Amino acid sequence: MRSSVLIAVATASLLGACQKNEQASAGNETAAKNTEAPAVPSAPAAPAAPVPPDQAQALFHERHEGMEDIGKATKTIHTTLDSSSPDLAAVKSAAATIAELAGKSSGWFPPGTGQDVLHKTRALPAIWQKPEDFAAKDRNFQQAAQAFKAAADAGDVNGVKARIADLGKTCKACHDTYRAEHHPK
Repeated sequence: MRSSVLIAVATASLLGACQKNEQASAGNETAAKNTEAPAVPSAPAAPAAPVPPDQAQALFHERHEGMEDIGKATKTIHTTLDSSSPDLAAVKSAAATIAELAGKSSGWFPPGTGQDVLHKTRALPAIWQKPEDFAAKDRNFQQAAQAFKAAADAGDVNGVKARIADLGKTCKACHDTYRAEHHPK
């Protein structure tokens, strides 16, 4: 019972942050220039119920594609930065992709989208067992993505190199704890 309450609290918090981020982005141009990600509420008004299986599959597809796009953008950045004359336009575009998707990530893991329902997901049950830690790692990722985008927008190659390292650390911190090494069989 306790773990299902914690799972529901984490989901509501994550979904609330996603909605808050969308509202802030829609009405405030200066929010796009801010290097801080929106804060995730610490306690929602009511716990969320697990999503139905058909919605779980759609969310799984969205998060899978989002993570794939983040990976492709990151690869583009590393390839570009490894060249003798980095293409800052490509870095800026990839940074925008990562920042946009990072803003959506908090809505990708509601209860009912784990391995118990979606057998191909690499999302480990620990996501819903440790919701506060997972939410904190997601906030760190969002903040690092915004800081990276700001450095890319400024055209600062040294800043970009430092920020991509910071961004990679946030990805690793989450994946080490919350992502299975291989797809379940």
